[in-house]
Amino acid sequence: MTNVNQGNCGQSAKIIVNPILWWGGLKAKQLAVSLSGGIVAGLLSAVSAAQALQVQVTPANPELGDTLSVIIQVNSSSPTPTVSVQQKNYPAFPMGNNRFRALLPTTPLEKAGARQIQVAGDGQVQKLSVQVRSRNFPTQSITLPPGKDSEGTDAEFDRVDAFKALVTPQKFWNGPLLRPNSGEITTIYGVRRYYNGVFAQDYYHRGVDYAGAYGSPVIAPAAGRVSLVGRESQGFKIHGNVVGIDHGQGVASILMHLSRIDVKEGDFVQAGQVIGTLGSTGASTGPHLHWGLYVNGQAIDPVPWRLVGVE
Repeated sequence: MTNVNQGNCGQSAKIIVNPILWWGGLKAKQLAVSLSGGIVAGLLSAVSAAQALQVQVTPANPELGDTLSVIIQVNSSSPTPTVSVQQKNYPAFPMGNNRFRALLPTTPLEKAGARQIQVAGDGQVQKLSVQVRSRNFPTQSITLPPGKDSEGTDAEFDRVDAFKALVTPQKFWNGPLLRPNSGEITTIYGVRRYYNGVFAQDYYHRGVDYAGAYGSPVIAPAAGRVSLVGRESQGFKIHGNVVGIDHGQGVASILMHLSRIDVKEGDFVQAGQVIGTLGSTGASTGPHLHWGLYVNGQAIDPVPWRLVGVE
């Protein structure tokens, strides 16, 4: 009985022990796979985090009239990211080193508060909320003399609107913009106005006025292509003698009320180059230069662009 049992037990042991060893080996393999899978997943997670879409918005504490600069870091193989605010798309342009930048204008006619910015790139979507602070804009009354109170013509505004809508891919400006005239600043950006006693509901002063001497030089605030030249004698009753410079990527300067124009459409000008002289043509009550700076068709405050600059 004992021998038989030993033999049977030995055979039984083989039958029983083998499945136990097999089961133990299977669990060990599964554990190894599980551990390796966790390590791989951790590594993939780390890589994914390292390659996640990176978005930076400046200035950190913007107010109405500021330009929001949205800089996006993507993978080298990624297409151009898309940027939108309240379902309106804004173009993004390459900056080198797998970075792109979009410029978002704000104006005095908007409400202060949160701006919901959506950035899509690298197969990801990021949503950012940026608080835009309120800003007090002064009000003034302007009385235009007879002959200077024209509402302008469709032809004049069509030409100017087409210029403001330009979005060319090249970036021509470099660093802070220059002051276009040495005269004293008489009217700041964003002022609301009464014209001959009537409040201009949808109006705000779309630039900065310089009360320089009549005939004093007006220079290009930054490099760019002259894409608009209009003259009072050709029907520019509001803008007067005017030069528009395309600085590229949706950024443009318009310089109004000139007494003389020294450039022509198609010319490329450098920052600081004289483009004309200060005057009082168009809807003007006296000699001054109006400099307006536009970003994606909206007039923004040019002062931060001159004092700080936009990369």
